[in-house]
Amino acid sequence: MKFLGSKAETIDAGDIYVNWRKIVLHPILDYHVWAHCKWKTIRKEKKLISESQDSLIHDTCLSFFGWCGKYITFILNPFQFQLVTKNHKQLSFQMFSTKLSAKVFSVKMLPTNQELNSEIHTCYKYLQGKSLDILFETMAQNLKHIFESEFFKTRNWDTVQMLTFCTSVIFEVTFTTLHGKLLVADRKKFISELRDDLMKFDDQFPYLASDIPTVLLRRAISLQKKLIKCFTQENLAKMQGWSEVIQMRQDILEKYYEPDDSEIGAHYSAFLWASTANTIPTMFWAMYYLLRHPEAMAAMRDEIDHLLQSTGQKKGSEFFINFTREQLDSLVYLESIILEVLRLCSFSTTFRYVEEDLALPVESGDCRLRKGDLVAIFPPVLHHDPEIFEAPEEFRYDRFVEDGKKKTTFFKRGKKLKHCIMPFGSGISKCPGRFFAVSEVKQLLFALVTYFDLEIIDDKPVEMSYRRMLFGVQYPKSDVLFRYKVKS
Repeated sequence: MKFLGSKAETIDAGDIYVNWRKIVLHPILDYHVWAHCKWKTIRKEKKLISESQDSLIHDTCLSFFGWCGKYITFILNPFQFQLVTKNHKQLSFQMFSTKLSAKVFSVKMLPTNQELNSEIHTCYKYLQGKSLDILFETMAQNLKHIFESEFFKTRNWDTVQMLTFCTSVIFEVTFTTLHGKLLVADRKKFISELRDDLMKFDDQFPYLASDIPTVLLRRAISLQKKLIKCFTQENLAKMQGWSEVIQMRQDILEKYYEPDDSEIGAHYSAFLWASTANTIPTMFWAMYYLLRHPEAMAAMRDEIDHLLQSTGQKKGSEFFINFTREQLDSLVYLESIILEVLRLCSFSTTFRYVEEDLALPVESGDCRLRKGDLVAIFPPVLHHDPEIFEAPEEFRYDRFVEDGKKKTTFFKRGKKLKHCIMPFGSGISKCPGRFFAVSEVKQLLFALVTYFDLEIIDDKPVEMSYRRMLFGVQYPKSDVLFRYKVKS
């Protein structure tokens, strides 16, 4: 994405004041579109047509022309998000998601097989509740193994790139927790090559998600096929100790596919991407902000010390501390730091496919939607609203803490918001792996703060790349150096 010009164009609307900059040839929208820059509350005009005549904004929704001739209408009023999330009859998430899966991951059966789609979704129960507790314990053991084998060997300072570090650890912990032990001659090589290919694939994701002809996406298609080949029946047989969610998915896939069908591999590569693509940048930003804000680090270390004291444990030079998921979830500053990172850095969007012509009863009148177009919720409207969050452009580690407890109540126009932060989507499209992902970031941050001295070296502002605008947590434009050493 390249911004044209240095001066932002401003649009007045009754509900939201939006500061936009024009972007050229966004791969998702295939057109001149408007990208979020800053949000401010206003009380002025009820509607306005932009200079380019491509978009229409009024107090509750924004429409613009994109996605190969289709309109996308964004509902801006947070009190009317339910018009999108609860209208399952006329607004379809499944239609949007299955088509996306076919284009991006080459999972082609889902759009035409409702039974397979329904059974796959039943697997997600193994990413919460008691099954999540099992995954939590497995994750802790895998993290212990990685730390002891790679980071506890020396007591000297080691300097590394932060994003590279986060990518390596998160990927290996995620892969081994879900897929078990890998029985291959060169385990490290297999994992590192798979990780690198997945990251290259993620760079191509926006292009695959668009309607750009595949003949122009040879690199993206090549990476897609390479990932699929990593999950052949032969390779799957070398993964021992599958998690419940992987085992159940395999049982379901065997009902619908022949054993040598490459689409089984497409399912696995899609699940692996979904398990890591947003967790990695979330971990990066959490570390980045934590190391740049000493007050945040002090607050987090203090509550960790209190937890250790209350459970009769002491810090040592070995990785031995035991804690439950409930105990980790009780750390309010740790959770607030992660929520603040997601508020600042998540630019995911809740999309719905319009199944039939309809009019949504928004506050300013009917918002008319055309069959075949898209309607969406863009949570950054909420996350960057100064009426809801004071100084929304700032990182505040305690923004979600009040009187030593988790703060969940926020207001707009004097009315309590049902959702103050929506990094994982909403309704039936809410990310099923959100508890797993947050638990993973919490465990890694807990371990790093407990066992290591950490210092950022490149103490400079880092911008987001916005390459994955509309599709999740943004990666940084550049990496930063930090150093760590085991505490004595």
